[in-house]
Amino acid sequence: MQAVTLGPAGTYSHRAARAVADDVAFRESVTSIVQAVADGTFERGVVPIENSIEGSVTESLDAVANSEVSVVQEIVTPIRHALLAQSANFDVVASHSQALAQCRSYLEENYPDAKLEAVASTARGVERARADPSVAGIGHPDNAGDDLEIIAEDIQDQSSNATRFLVIGPESARSDAGGKSSLVVYPNANYPGLLLELLEAFAERDINLSRIESRPSGNRLGDYLFHIDADAGLYEERMQGALEAVEAIAKNGWVRVLGSYDTRHVLY
Repeated sequence: MQAVTLGPAGTYSHRAARAVADDVAFRESVTSIVQAVADGTFERGVVPIENSIEGSVTESLDAVANSEVSVVQEIVTPIRHALLAQSANFDVVASHSQALAQCRSYLEENYPDAKLEAVASTARGVERARADPSVAGIGHPDNAGDDLEIIAEDIQDQSSNATRFLVIGPESARSDAGGKSSLVVYPNANYPGLLLELLEAFAERDINLSRIESRPSGNRLGDYLFHIDADAGLYEERMQGALEAVEAIAKNGWVRVLGSYDTRHVLY
């Protein structure tokens, strides 16, 4: 099996993808990864969906909502950020925008005059540092190799920093088995109590929601869809009942069931 994820080699996404497949290809954006799975180019894709410090990755939410794919597994991995450079003399810190945000306090305290440069991935930032002595990158310590110094390790603002990755497959790979389910709901409506009705569909059946998040539908200002993660499998009667209730609430819109899956914790 071949998986596709954010490149180049050495990203945290790459590390998560290696838990899925030995053969890993790369794309420069989450949207292109999801599209490559939806059109059958790859069997699996691995995309970051949520970080414990910075929250959800909105590009991933939107890409999954707008594509015919399924979620077959989630991978949770701790994030260890290190500052990597050719020497301690640098003027720019380059990394993915989420990594820069996750290390904000450290950078403000120790390198307040450094210019922060957002690039496509942590690995791209390390590549910049490898090519330019005035640039430092933020990435896993193992990415230092033989030509970069580890200026500092574990520079993330919180030691509990971890990221959830979704393993996506084609719609045909959707499963009803697993302890967790994800769905996207577009009610195509706006009235008092709408969100309460959606929540009650799960609460009345004793189903915990581990995440619910609204995103603009793109149709008009103030119009939203909802991403929901529920701690129950689609094979369960209570989840089936909740889904029927949600579909009734969204009768003028749509519900995309991404599937049920289990969580795998990968340590590096």
